Amino acid sequence: MTRTEKLLAELIALPSVNSAFTPFDGASARQARLIKFGEKNVADFLASIARRAGLEVEFQKVLPGRPNLIVRLLPRNKIQQTILLAPHLDTVNADESQFIPRRKNGRLYGRGACDTKGSVAAMFSALCELANRKSRPKETEIIFAGLVDEENAQAGSRALVADKFTGPVWSSAFRRPDGAGDHPNRLKAGLQTAALAIVGEPTRLQVVTAHKGSIWLELETRGKAAHGATPQFGKNAIHEMARIVDMLEMDYAVQLRRRRHPLLGAATVNVGTIRGGTQPNIVPDHCVITIDRRTLPGEAETSVRREIAALLRAKRLSAKISSTKLAPCLPLETSPNLPLVRHFLRSVGQARPAGVDFFCDAAVLSRGGIPSVVFGPGDIAQAHTADEWISLDSLERGKNLLLNFLKSLP
Repeated sequence: MTRTEKLLAELIALPSVNSAFTPFDGASARQARLIKFGEKNVADFLASIARRAGLEVEFQKVLPGRPNLIVRLLPRNKIQQTILLAPHLDTVNADESQFIPRRKNGRLYGRGACDTKGSVAAMFSALCELANRKSRPKETEIIFAGLVDEENAQAGSRALVADKFTGPVWSSAFRRPDGAGDHPNRLKAGLQTAALAIVGEPTRLQVVTAHKGSIWLELETRGKAAHGATPQFGKNAIHEMARIVDMLEMDYAVQLRRRRHPLLGAATVNVGTIRGGTQPNIVPDHCVITIDRRTLPGEAETSVRREIAALLRAKRLSAKISSTKLAPCLPLETSPNLPLVRHFLRSVGQARPAGVDFFCDAAVLSRGGIPSVVFGPGDIAQAHTADEWISLDSLERGKNLLLNFLKSLP
């Protein structure tokens, strides 16, 4: 068992279920406790390892009892650039058996193995190995930021770029023993000009420079209630909504397929939920659907809402449209021609950048001013599944690729 595999097994055994997810029906008292502790289980564990490796450790307050973990490796000389390694620590819900890591046929099974504790283990192991080497970057500081809440509202990454690494997270403990380069705004300036963030997600070890955004909209129709025996005296809100669903899944979907991105393909729409009516013998006066609209770079929520509203008018349909996202989830598009992105691509042996359909923290960090890419071991196809797993070869190769890239930095 390699050190990276051992670390991942230990991380899986430490539940870090996002506390925004309530226990499922029939959850035991222990399952409820597992959810209660959240990401702090993992943050405290990694902090203790980092301190033993001689790395600087701090916690950034984000949500009650749920801090970002900040681990920092200083260069030998004055800092000239900053690299950010940014996986998230939270997972989706699971039953108790999924917190018991299992090794089988070259795979490690368990909640978070793929999404995204595999990236945590690979990035953290690479950083610790680099810290233990005699030769390390002379002018590049490397920051590991274990982020909270990615699976819900991305509070961790949003707090990271909102604070610009200032305030209580940066204490006097972060000052160089010799005082070299220290001044109150040194770290603030360092993050604001961070050269690159590598966001940990299962990308099959492909460097991803673009991902889709996600907009969740609620559409509501209103009708008129009447007795089910005399439906002609009412107006059926579900029938109106059925026509809207058909319009979205047919006409609108066809329209979106004409809108393509070279790395991401087409924009998409999905009607995910529907609810309406009270009982069979009452004409329903109310119906609501929620839709997931995956956006391409250049698309915004305001334009999406306008185009849906225009289609409704064209079809003589009526619905109230509102957003259900807690915060914007924008698409990512980072130029592959940025020097460090080019260097990272060459370092992992990749000729062209890749794109992915899912949204992640990279877009938040990018919007906060940090050029960002996505990279990590594992395949998104295994994420959130009952038998989530990661290839151990992918895990170890991911750690080595990251270590080689970090070693190559000035």
